[in-house]
Amino acid sequence: MRSCQPSYSEMPRHALACTGLFVFLMCLLYAAPAYPVVQEPDSASPVRVAYVEFPPMSYRDAMGEPQGEFVEITRKVAAEAGYEVDFLYLPITRTYLYLHNGTVDLWLGLTGTPALADAVLESWISPMSVELSAWYRDGTAPLRHMDQLQGKTVILIGGYTYGGLLYWLMEQPDIRITEAPNHRSAIDMLKRKRGDYLLDYSQPVREILTQASDAIVRESEVRTRNTAWLFSLASPRASILREAFDDAYVRLSERGEVPPVRQLRDTFVLPGFPQEHR
Repeated sequence: MRSCQPSYSEMPRHALACTGLFVFLMCLLYAAPAYPVVQEPDSASPVRVAYVEFPPMSYRDAMGEPQGEFVEITRKVAAEAGYEVDFLYLPITRTYLYLHNGTVDLWLGLTGTPALADAVLESWISPMSVELSAWYRDGTAPLRHMDQLQGKTVILIGGYTYGGLLYWLMEQPDIRITEAPNHRSAIDMLKRKRGDYLLDYSQPVREILTQASDAIVRESEVRTRNTAWLFSLASPRASILREAFDDAYVRLSERGEVPPVRQLRDTFVLPGFPQEHR
């Protein structure tokens, strides 16, 4: 018995065309979810911010929360730029690793760090400067030239590269190096005469010179460096974040909510400081 439904060969051409168009549109409709949605690199996911123990600029308080001048500025800048932030407290060596592999988006760090030369974009804005100093005991000559380190024992903080100065010090046959795990231990080693000079940054050391016996510790300036936000090139939004942070800082500065934009000039360098690490 013949079916009452017409075969495709019996359908008018215009009906076949309409049927084909309908099938084509339905295929597009059901196939659409199979195509991935392309995410913009500046998506709304929180910005992962590494910070290290560097009081008073960045440190972890007794409650385990990030604090410090640089931390607070970063919070303001990120909010102005429209980003949420997740702070990660890390040792310096792991910070370098995470910047290289993109585990973090940025670090509250220093410009001109050799170990990160090919791994980060530095912000154009530098919120503040930091000073590297030589600390010594009463009765020891102030450090006026790098040559004075010859024949001496120098205390360094473990994990710090001092902008590459560490490698120069290690190459000097007449300079002995010993390491301390943190700033307080380094000062105590200096007082116990386990080293002639301590190379450490001025801000964190001044914060801990609170003991009566610390009064014998003196300071000579060695080098001034600039802070910056260092954005991981392993992150697809590195350049977007840098532009957003720089622009946000300028707007905040114009409103008086962060320090004025600094005009970067030549910084202080102690005579004899190796040229390749300036």
